[in-house]
Amino acid sequence: MQATTVHAAHRASAEKRSAAIVSVLAATLMTLLKIATGLLTGSLGMLSDAAHSGIDLAGAGLTFLSVRVSDRPADENHPYGHGKIENVSAFVETFLMLASSLWITYEAVERIFFHPIDLRYSFWPLAVLALSMSVDYWRSKQLMAAANRYGSQALEADALHFRSDIWSSAAVFIGLSASWLGAKLGIPQLRLADAIAAICVSLMILYFGWKLARRTVSELVDAIPPETRRRVLYELRHTPGVLAVDRARMRRSGNSYFADFTLSLPRQMTFQHSEQLVKDATAAVQRVLPDADVVIHTVPRPSVAESIFDKVRAVAARNNVLLHDVSIQSVDGKLRVEQHIEVAEDMPLLKAHQFVRRIEEEIRRDLPQVEAVLTHIESEPATIEQTEVVASQRAIEEQLRHAADRLPEILDIHEIAVRRIGDKIQVSCHCTLPDEMDMHRVHEVITALEDRFKIECPEVYRVLIHPEPASDNQHH
Repeated sequence: MQATTVHAAHRASAEKRSAAIVSVLAATLMTLLKIATGLLTGSLGMLSDAAHSGIDLAGAGLTFLSVRVSDRPADENHPYGHGKIENVSAFVETFLMLASSLWITYEAVERIFFHPIDLRYSFWPLAVLALSMSVDYWRSKQLMAAANRYGSQALEADALHFRSDIWSSAAVFIGLSASWLGAKLGIPQLRLADAIAAICVSLMILYFGWKLARRTVSELVDAIPPETRRRVLYELRHTPGVLAVDRARMRRSGNSYFADFTLSLPRQMTFQHSEQLVKDATAAVQRVLPDADVVIHTVPRPSVAESIFDKVRAVAARNNVLLHDVSIQSVDGKLRVEQHIEVAEDMPLLKAHQFVRRIEEEIRRDLPQVEAVLTHIESEPATIEQTEVVASQRAIEEQLRHAADRLPEILDIHEIAVRRIGDKIQVSCHCTLPDEMDMHRVHEVITALEDRFKIECPEVYRVLIHPEPASDNQHH
């Protein structure tokens, strides 16, 4: 998978460089032809179009350099990669466009009002302009396709330059034709069409430069389109398990997106579950921003549907202890909590007592309606116990079955195991119960079986009973 990704990145880089090189060659050819034709004919429109093509040439050169740098991998000084160099390249091009627009406008005003120039008319300027429009159309189409395929702002800026060149060349074509017609028909006003065409080219350069500058500055200051942000937040908020999006930060570097989010999750969620939810949230972001580099921080929060039992368990989870057999009773309008907590088996009693007391105080602080907390401290096993076969195994099994026969809801018991661990006997079994029995009643039946069995076999230290539904019983 990694090799495939690297190969795709190399292919994309090579294609972007190839598109940039061809743009440089095309811009060089058109610029030289227009300068030569403009100097031979004295056409300001042709020279202004040559200036526009010169901007394209400078922009193409910047694009070629920027795509070479932007495809470099991230390093110690550039942890987000080098993609921003494309934005810087596009920003520099806007100043070139502004400068050429001002020069062309100045020259046009000079020719119209102060120093008129007689043009030398011929067929070649029109042929050069027609060739220029054909080349510009071909290059803009190729560059825009590559820009869309790889999300390259530098290639997109280059494509826009060539596209604007088509309109500027068309304006100059019309201006030269009108000037030639004015000279033939003796209409002095039409002879100003070349300078007017140059002003039109200047305005078009200014317009495209303004659009490019706005988009480039937006990228440089890490602005994200509002619609993109709304779509990402919508996907995140509708990811099952996400309570809220506390913080959302997104930025773009070249053709890559980087996203950083802080999500509120239910605090009773397990670590494994939260890990899966983070994967789901990442996939949700990448549905809007494919291949985005996503970092998600999670914060545990109480949910609206959280019960008082959940709140008690949350305190235990916060202290990284195992909690079970939680019971809550109401006494004269106040609540009393009883719980079992497991601590390390080698922990001294004093330390265990102090630890549990802190947990009880946290419960009373988080739940003011709780008046008292009673904790049964148990040891958490940390060693693998060695078992031995019990000689009276058959008799113990019979006594267990006899105790089960006295509870009509028990359909069957099987996989009985009797083992001795140290000097204590432990018994485990599977107990078959009706499918529709609720877990509260299941617990009552299992507890009743355990109590009756221990009365008949007081030598048994621990009983573990696994309930299973009748439809899943393979031994009945």
